Amino acid sequence: MAALLLLPLAGCGSAAELTGAVAGIATGAAFANPAVGYGVGVGTQAATAAGINWVMRSRQRAEQDAVAEVIGDLTPGEQRPWRIEHDIPIGNQQGEVRLVREMDTALARCREALFSVEDGEERKWFLTTACRQGERWRWASAEPATARWGSLH
Repeated sequence: MAALLLLPLAGCGSAAELTGAVAGIATGAAFANPAVGYGVGVGTQAATAAGINWVMRSRQRAEQDAVAEVIGDLTPGEQRPWRIEHDIPIGNQQGEVRLVREMDTALARCREALFSVEDGEERKWFLTTACRQGERWRWASAEPATARWGSLH
């Protein structure tokens, strides 16, 4: 019961833990068996965490694809705005992209660009690479999960 009172205070980071705890307590009480409650709690926590991670990766990929699409349309030295509007309008992002250079090799056609992310009144700049994959330009950074990018990690 105490876990239910704490639920509104939790952020997304602890949603899986609290969901698992609530499900485990409720199941354990309903079946009068703490082992069943523990099993349901652990399973619920794992499923909730996996679901949250999937949603966050999907949103991240959409943001990276939006930046890469603009990179593909630019000529060296040109700059344009980029923007992502998610289906659930939380965490929409925008900024600017500046194409720095093109890199054509026998293996891939890539472009290096500076992009910004607006954070209130502040604009933060980052460097990335996009490569052509079929008809599309795709995010090519080896480690796209960089915490300094805020919602783009």
